[in-house]
Amino acid sequence: MQVVDMHCDTIAKLVKHPEWSLLENGLHISLDKMKEGDYLLQNFALFVYAKSGKAPYEEAMEMADCFDRQMQLFPEKIRQVKSFADIEKNRAEGKISAMLTLEEGAVCEGSLEKLQKFYDRGVRMMTLTWNFPNEIGYPNLLPVKEGEKPDFTKPQTEKGLTEFGICTVEEMQRMGMIVDVSHLSDAGFWDVARHTKKPFIASHSNARAVCNQVRNLTDEMIRVLGERGGVTGLNFCADFLETAPFGVPNKGTIEAVVRHAKHIADKGGVDCLGLGSDFDGIPTHEQLNGADKLPLLDAALEKGGFSAGQREKIFGKNVLRVYEELL
Repeated sequence: MQVVDMHCDTIAKLVKHPEWSLLENGLHISLDKMKEGDYLLQNFALFVYAKSGKAPYEEAMEMADCFDRQMQLFPEKIRQVKSFADIEKNRAEGKISAMLTLEEGAVCEGSLEKLQKFYDRGVRMMTLTWNFPNEIGYPNLLPVKEGEKPDFTKPQTEKGLTEFGICTVEEMQRMGMIVDVSHLSDAGFWDVARHTKKPFIASHSNARAVCNQVRNLTDEMIRVLGERGGVTGLNFCADFLETAPFGVPNKGTIEAVVRHAKHIADKGGVDCLGLGSDFDGIPTHEQLNGADKLPLLDAALEKGGFSAGQREKIFGKNVLRVYEELL
């Protein structure tokens, strides 16, 4: 079952560990693990922590340099893609495809010119926000005072895209960069739905009705995403899958992933369901602890009643349909 994964944070980890590479590292994702997991394509996000004090644009470009170095090190195993035709070419040649994405719209620093520069570097998807407001819009976490913990059950429903954010998503759709609403506020989701004509995606978000977490999508969001021809990627973060009893570590189960898959398929149709592992950006899931473990999820989905054709859609065909249309 060939895997297309819409989100990982592996590049951010490699930047911090220059002694590692995609071949040898202590991460969820490596070339050997992807081969064992039967990967066709992995999206590699450039994640920038916007409050680090560094210039977000420059930091993201430095991470893009790290991505380029990894592609140059292993050209016989993995190659960057910028179009759907590139994916098909790599498939025919037995290479894994790597798509460059952005996670945190602050990297554009309020400039459509910088957005264009990222596109020119090969970026083909952008998660509009992370957990902080930026020039594009507001995240799905409500703001808290210094020292307070955020409430992950109360979404931001009033503040969405800014005027610049509306211009950004319109420009993204014009140029062929996929709009990603994971992390975006509820209000922002509906702004994207209003101001786009093409499909958009939630690269790594689950179902809020199954696990009441603001990072997950409501049933109405899932329905609209499906109607618009978009997809949402199942996120393996245990805290987005199920709530653990107080004082009990949340280690994650495959059964919880299957519950989300069933709910999303029921509310939006199986065609709106994909994978967005969030590998190397989340605490390790006890059972799905690396790219080599994806066959376990395939077996669990089969046990849960998904047919071979449906599992092929979830594992890659649904996302590839969107990529073929938009890239």
